[in-house]
Amino acid sequence: MECTLTAIVCALLLIVIVVLVVVLVVIYKSSEAHPNLRRFDSEEYFLEPKKNEKIKFPSIHDPPSVDLTVVVPAYNEEERLPAMMNEAIDYLEERQKMTPSFSYEILVVDDGSKDKTTATGHLYSSKYGVDKVRVLTLEKNRGKGGAVRLGMFSARGKLLLFADADGASQFKDYRKLETEMLKINKNSNNLAVVCGSRAHLEKDAIAERSLFRTFLMKGFHFLVWFLCVRGIKDTQCGFKLLTRDAAIVLFSNLHVERWAFDVEMLYLAQCFNMRISEVAITWQEIEGSKMVPVWSWLQMGKDLLLIRLRYVIGAWKINSKVKKE
Repeated sequence: MECTLTAIVCALLLIVIVVLVVVLVVIYKSSEAHPNLRRFDSEEYFLEPKKNEKIKFPSIHDPPSVDLTVVVPAYNEEERLPAMMNEAIDYLEERQKMTPSFSYEILVVDDGSKDKTTATGHLYSSKYGVDKVRVLTLEKNRGKGGAVRLGMFSARGKLLLFADADGASQFKDYRKLETEMLKINKNSNNLAVVCGSRAHLEKDAIAERSLFRTFLMKGFHFLVWFLCVRGIKDTQCGFKLLTRDAAIVLFSNLHVERWAFDVEMLYLAQCFNMRISEVAITWQEIEGSKMVPVWSWLQMGKDLLLIRLRYVIGAWKINSKVKKE
C-alpha cells in the first residue's frame, strides 16, 4: 500500500513538473524579448486645427525645447477631460506669468476613443495654440501604458509628467513633484522618477471599501512588494514625473501597455538604479473610472506574476544601451 501511495505521489509530482515546464516554455516562446515600439504613420503627426494642417511630432531623442511636457492618456474622456485641462492650463499659465522663461506643452493622447476626445483636445489646441496643446490620436486602443509611451516619445520637455485625464489629482501638486525632483536629481546622472502618492489616504479609503475589496487591494500591494517593486507605497497613482533620459530608458524597455505598466516601469527604474522618490498629493475619487473593481485587480495581479516570471526566465530582455542610441 505504501509503495502504491508513493508511486501515486511521484506520478503527480512528475505531472506538475511537466505542466510547469510546458507553461514556462509556452510563456517564453510567446513573449517578445523587446517591446514593439513601432507606431502607425498617422500617429507621427498632430493636427493644427486653425490651418487644418498636419505637422510631424518631434522625437524624444531630439534635444528638449520646453521645460515641461504633460502627457494625458485619454480613453473616452470627452466629458471628464475639460475639467482636468482647465485646471492644468490655469496652473501652467499662472506659472508662466510668474516666470516668463518657463515653457510647457500638454499632449493629449487619445487612446482609440469612440467619443469626441480628440475633438475636445483640439478645442484647446485652437484656443492656446499647438505650441502649448497637441493631440496625438492613436489608430487603435493600446491601453494606458501604450498611450503614455507614445506621448513620451512625442514630447519636447526636459521634464515629463503623466497625469490622468479624470483630474483626480490636483495639478497644483506638480510643484511638490518638481521640488522633489530637483532635490533627488541634483548632481546625478539625470535618471530619476518622482511618484505622486495616495498612500497617506489609505486609512480613509479602507473605511469606505468593502472587506472583499480591501482584501484585494492589500493582496495586490503585497504582490507588488513581493514580486516587483519595494520601497514605493503607491505604484498606481497616475501622477508621475520623469527626467527626459529616464523616460527614454524606461519606455523603450516597457512591455506592459495596460493597467500594470506603472509597476513594470518602476521595476525597470530599480533595475537601472534610478533615483526614485514618492510625494504625498491631494487626490479625490472621480466618477466614470474605466477600472472594473474586482476584475481589474485580478487582471493586474496576473500581470504582476507574468512581469516577474518573464524577466526571471529571460523571456523579456532589458536594453541597457538604449540611452546611447
